[in-house]
Amino acid sequence: MFNGSFCVQDGKENRKGEIFLKKSTRKKLGMGLLLPLTLVVSACGSSESGSGGETQTEDGKEVIEIAYRDFGSANVGLREWMDEVKADFEEENPDAQVDFMPIQASEGDFFAKLALMVKSSETAPDVVTEDTFMINSDAMAGNIAPLDEYIEGWEDWSNFNETVKQGVTASDGSVYGVPYSTDTRGLWYNTNLFEQAGIPVPWEPKSWEEVMSAAEKIKAEVPEVVPFWANSGKATGEATTMQTFEMLLYGTEDELYDQESEKWIVKSQGFLDSLAFIDDIYQNDLGPELSQVLTGKAGDIVQTEMMPNEQVGIVLNGNWVPGVWREDGPAPWPEGTDVYKLAPMPTQEGQEPGSTSMSGGWALSIPEQSDSKDLAWEFIQMATDKEHSKTYILKQGDLTTRTDLAEDPEIVDKPGSVAKEATALIDNTHFRPSVDQYPAVSTKIQAAVESVVTGSQSPEEAMEQYANEVTRLVGEDKVMEK
Repeated sequence: MFNGSFCVQDGKENRKGEIFLKKSTRKKLGMGLLLPLTLVVSACGSSESGSGGETQTEDGKEVIEIAYRDFGSANVGLREWMDEVKADFEEENPDAQVDFMPIQASEGDFFAKLALMVKSSETAPDVVTEDTFMINSDAMAGNIAPLDEYIEGWEDWSNFNETVKQGVTASDGSVYGVPYSTDTRGLWYNTNLFEQAGIPVPWEPKSWEEVMSAAEKIKAEVPEVVPFWANSGKATGEATTMQTFEMLLYGTEDELYDQESEKWIVKSQGFLDSLAFIDDIYQNDLGPELSQVLTGKAGDIVQTEMMPNEQVGIVLNGNWVPGVWREDGPAPWPEGTDVYKLAPMPTQEGQEPGSTSMSGGWALSIPEQSDSKDLAWEFIQMATDKEHSKTYILKQGDLTTRTDLAEDPEIVDKPGSVAKEATALIDNTHFRPSVDQYPAVSTKIQAAVESVVTGSQSPEEAMEQYANEVTRLVGEDKVMEK
């Protein structure tokens, strides 16, 4: 270990020993990632480093940096979309250069690194991909800039779905991002395994009991496969909160947050029943091995390995799954959507409206500390226009945020697409609370789910601990029981 003194004249060290290079140096070096501090030994002169904030290359081009989370195989289409936008943007703007800043990290680490980067004009990128559930908290923290002035003069904004716009509007009423993807969630089921188990297809379960019954039949008749899969641990972050727990909770009579009183519902029958359903899956050996599901790679495992190998009967997941099976995707499987079909997730007892879903998505936002906001906005406009949005949807497999693409035959009728089925789920979908404490509350849900899955707590104990922790987090005046 280097124990001597050192100085970093062109960077800022954080508590983790990482250095964020100033934007001026990143542009000169052609790099934009966080650098781990392995060894920095330099002779420290008396001259001061530059003030940062340079936005030009040596040949005079204005540079904008685009930071996004690199999901690996799950977002190959996103990178292909960005590459196309970059080429078109630089052709249309010969005095501009687009640099990418892919961040390969778990969900929590990605949000932490991005939050640290955008705090300073010396390290802030110019465009960031925002998970829409983070929009409100990042806006209230001053991390991203309101886009109202830009949007007011942008005629194309009228072509974006009004419901989806809610996800990029913060509690102050301002818009903080342009959505480029949305999604829905349901139950993927393997028709071959269902037939082996004697379950009629097409399958449209009417209650949780029917879902559980199907899983039990698969276990009995096809014991070599996993009957039911759902993200179940802290490592899969928001996917556990939203795709598993909230898909259950919003199918009960209860919700996570009471909008009228502006309080978190920390105890309810629906909350307890949702944890109990998860508990039943694992207590009855209907779920996957914990080593498979309690890892940040769980999404890749089920989409690129287990489903293509027909090793799982039912998967609670989103409409994007077939994106990894496309011909040029990470796990090509042309017949994937012939084998696995998407069914709506039923409400708990089959009560109205009969099914439920959760929707989120991603948006392009501009950090408050960006020194190239106008050029960044021009990039966002191009990236989300009709032509380039279509490119993204065709390559990535997400649902479009644009009404003028919602019924495009090339998208809807694309082989392997489930756009029709997934779009129909929007009618009964729900969105996460647009409250700045939500990301922190979400981590408490993940912990509660994992504790039940591992058997370390009963559903009742997990709910009790969740209630205590959320109360400490937001204050007694911001919680309620039902």
